[in-house]
Amino acid sequence: MKAGADRRRRFFAKGHRAERLAAWALRLKGYRIIEMRHRTSLGEIDLVARRGSTVAIVEVKARGSLALAIDAVTPASRRRIEAAADLWLARQPDAHHISLRFDIVAVLPRRWPRHLAGAWEPRP
Repeated sequence: MKAGADRRRRFFAKGHRAERLAAWALRLKGYRIIEMRHRTSLGEIDLVARRGSTVAIVEVKARGSLALAIDAVTPASRRRIEAAADLWLARQPDAHHISLRFDIVAVLPRRWPRHLAGAWEPRP
């Protein structure tokens, strides 16, 4: 039991470090981080970043390769993120001015994070 809890704690800490690194990488690209780890009843959004009228709903994945990071964002997790994004957007006073996009930031070992803008199209 203790080994499982230690492993969970390590992965949790690794995920938070990856989110902080991804946020800084996006800031350097001109994005403003609006929220980190935004929780809703339908799921969590890792980062909400804005540049102009574009709001990026960002899923951060720390993996050994870019392919593994992309594959880790499954169709089920995309649906969960989209549902959480719908709730977030509904609470925004300027929602009608926002262009929403779904991105992935892959945090890879000993490399600068890779930002994949428009990583997937939302379901209709």
